[in-house]
Amino acid sequence: MRKREIAVLPTWEQLQRSRTLFQEYEPGDLFYRAATELVALALDGKTQLSVAESLAALLQTWNAKYYKLHPFDTEHFKALENLLSSRRSTIDAFRSRSITSMAAHESQIVAGLFTAFELVLGPVGAAKALHLLAPEFFPLWDRDITKAYRINLGAPGTNAAQFVRFMTIVVKQVAQLVSNGPCDGLLKRLDEYNYSRFTRGWSWSGRQVNYGT
Repeated sequence: MRKREIAVLPTWEQLQRSRTLFQEYEPGDLFYRAATELVALALDGKTQLSVAESLAALLQTWNAKYYKLHPFDTEHFKALENLLSSRRSTIDAFRSRSITSMAAHESQIVAGLFTAFELVLGPVGAAKALHLLAPEFFPLWDRDITKAYRINLGAPGTNAAQFVRFMTIVVKQVAQLVSNGPCDGLLKRLDEYNYSRFTRGWSWSGRQVNYGT
């Protein structure tokens, strides 16, 4: 029997506390802000850097564990460039949307996109890259966060359904926090909360509830 996912329902006060902790103790936030701006400029054709180069600015820092076993060499970079080129229209369709707009029939589209990225970047890198490309639609995760939510990751290329499940949980979290429409940057703030609580183990006392089976 599949374990019931656990979804944490943070308050706005807890999100603010996690942001304070994140900015104070996590130097990777600088790379996130730089990569976010670079990706936006690259997608708009306003920099000489390609989208792949802009993504690499974050992936080689935030996804460092992956690259201990998978070198970021010319072949890998070419695979990333080809991936972005082949999926550009799908990425553009999601870029300006909120996660709350995801329709049930789009699950397979999301799953296919995630699998394509996962085969090149691994499950954690895939989520991070997709988030940078569509920051209000795709949430971030890492292995400690997935364990906390009782989502078990398998081999690369097999985790699309788990990512879609995680997205449905995040939709419920967003609905809990925002009753009058999406809030810009909320997926990043939820990740800061998850990261500070589950990845780093900083002190939290948020309540937990079960969502579905």
